[in-house]
Amino acid sequence: MKTRPQLQHFAMPLALIGICVFFALRESAFLGPRNLTQLIVEFSITGTLALGMFMILLTGQIDLSVGSGVGLVGGIAAVLVFQQGWPAPVAMLAAFAVAILLWTLMGTLIVRQRIPSFIITLGGLLIFKGLFWLVIQNSTIPVSRGDQDNLYSLLTTYYLPASIGLGLAAIVLATLGVMAWRGRVTRAAHGLPVRSTGKEAALWLATTVGVLGVVLICNQSRGVPLTLLILSATAGAVAFLTQHTPFGRYLYAIGGNEEAAVLSGIAVNRVLVGAYLLMGVTVALTGFMTTAYSGASTTTVGDLMELDAIAACVIGGTALRGGRGSVWGVIFGALIMTALLNGMTLLAVSPEIKFIARGAVLTIAVWMDVKLGRASR
Repeated sequence: MKTRPQLQHFAMPLALIGICVFFALRESAFLGPRNLTQLIVEFSITGTLALGMFMILLTGQIDLSVGSGVGLVGGIAAVLVFQQGWPAPVAMLAAFAVAILLWTLMGTLIVRQRIPSFIITLGGLLIFKGLFWLVIQNSTIPVSRGDQDNLYSLLTTYYLPASIGLGLAAIVLATLGVMAWRGRVTRAAHGLPVRSTGKEAALWLATTVGVLGVVLICNQSRGVPLTLLILSATAGAVAFLTQHTPFGRYLYAIGGNEEAAVLSGIAVNRVLVGAYLLMGVTVALTGFMTTAYSGASTTTVGDLMELDAIAACVIGGTALRGGRGSVWGVIFGALIMTALLNGMTLLAVSPEIKFIARGAVLTIAVWMDVKLGRASR
C-alpha cells in the first residue's frame, strides 16, 4: 500500500526529467540559459493561471472561460494604453476591475441559479471571445515599449540584476526555512506526525538547489524575469489561503462533500463566489503577461489556455471532483506542460502535432485522476 503514494510522489519529477532529457538529446539549446530563461517566462504565465484554476477545481467546479478571459482582459488594457492613450497603470487597473466583476458575476450566477459551472463557463468562453474580438476590432494591437506603456510591456521584458536575484533567492529560502520549522514545531506540539530530520534536510537541500539553480541559470542569460516574481507571489498567496486560512479549509471541505459542508455551517455560496473572484484576479494577471509576451493583442491570444491550466492542475494531483490537491503539485504540473510545449516549439514541431500532444497529455492526466480517485475509495 505504501508503494502507490511513493510512486505518485516521484511520478512528476521523473516525468519532468524524462521530458528534459528527451528534448536535450534532440536539441542541445533546450538546456541553454537563454531557452531556460524563456521557458521560465512561459512557465510563469501558465502557472499563474493554473493556480487560479486550482482553487476552482478544489471545490469540484470548473472554469472553461479563462482562456478567452485572458485575451479579453489583455486586449482591454492594450486598447486603453495604445489606442486611447491611457497611462498603463490606470488602464491595467481598469481591466483588472473588469475581470473581477465578470468572474464575480459568473460565480454568483452559478450559485444563485444552481446552473452547472460547466455550462455557465462554456457560455462565458464564447461571450468573452466575442467581446475580445469586438474590443480589438479583429485587428492586431501592438504592445511595444515606449514612454507611456513601459509598465505593460516590461511585464515580460524586464529582468532583475544578478545581485538582486541572488538576494531575493536568499530571502525566499530563509522564509521557507522559517515556515517549515514553525510548521514542524506546531505539528509536534499538537501530537501530529512530522517528517524525520533526514527527510526535512533532504527537502530543504533540494529546494535550495532548485531555487539557486534557477537564479544562476537566469543570471547567465538576462537575469531573473519579472514574471517569475509574479508567479512566486501568486503561489505564496494561494498557498497561504489554502493552507492557513478558514477560506482554504472551506474550499477543500466543499470539494470533499458539499452537503456535509452545508450542514457544518460553511457559507458555501459565499466561498464559491470568492473562488471565482480569485480566478478573475489570476486571469487578469495572466492576461497582462500573455499579451505582453506575445508582443500584441491578437485574436489568438489565450487560445486553449484553459486546457493547459486544467491539465497542469490534474497532472499535479488536483482532483477534478474536488477536495484534493496542492500548490506544489500545480507548480510541478505547469512546469511539465510548459517544458513539453517549449521543447516542441524548439524542435519546430507542426501545430497539428502540438494539438495532438496537448490533447493526449490532458486525456492521460484525467485518466490518472480517475484511477487515483478509485484507488482512494
